Amino acid sequence: MEESPIPYYVVEFLSEEWITWSAFSLIFIVTPLVFAKYLNSSQKKYLLYIMSVLLIIEYTGENLKNILNGFWNIQYNLPLHLCGMSTLICCFLPFIKKQKKWFEFVYYTGILGGLMSILTPQINQFDGQLNEYVNYYSSHSLIILIPLYMYMYQGAQLTRLSWLRLFFNISLLVIILMPINFIIGSNYMYVAELPGVDNPLLIGGWPYYILFGLLFVLLLAYLLYVITKRRIIL
Repeated sequence: MEESPIPYYVVEFLSEEWITWSAFSLIFIVTPLVFAKYLNSSQKKYLLYIMSVLLIIEYTGENLKNILNGFWNIQYNLPLHLCGMSTLICCFLPFIKKQKKWFEFVYYTGILGGLMSILTPQINQFDGQLNEYVNYYSSHSLIILIPLYMYMYQGAQLTRLSWLRLFFNISLLVIILMPINFIIGSNYMYVAELPGVDNPLLIGGWPYYILFGLLFVLLLAYLLYVITKRRIIL
């Protein structure tokens, strides 16, 4: 795979910049969850719609900007990373009736993927402007916030083996994306090569880091399931 022609920036772990924007994400996530405690059921629903529409605006605006700047490329801009998939699902999830399977998938991928992206951030198409930071951290915060909000305030639930189904779904996605990456020269879900950012969950070279990564997905998904079932109280 050729070196990426798009500019990207890695925020150094525990740097002042990392602490600032991690705090921004934490406030962005926690504030609506606390505020919703004081709303009635209709107001809670409208707040969920607002968060989803905000994500739609951010996602659409980011893609339009990349198209206008000539950055948009099939190798790098399709929503085939887990965070990209989670973003699309969170855009429409609050507006559909049959939410169960979509919710269970994005609850794990949104929270785990969004959290990992905030802790080990790699900002693509980075030009150093403030809006790049705001868009990156707010969008990744929203894919954590929306499924968490739906669980806490909209009655969405996780079934007993949802964490195991996630593991099989992610494994299937890896199998599907391997030939796609080979054909178009991409690195979606980082199954062609390691990302530019240091990630403690990616161990070894190809293909061993993929196998270890799937194992960590299984363990983290189960851990998230257990924590969730114990209820988060704010």
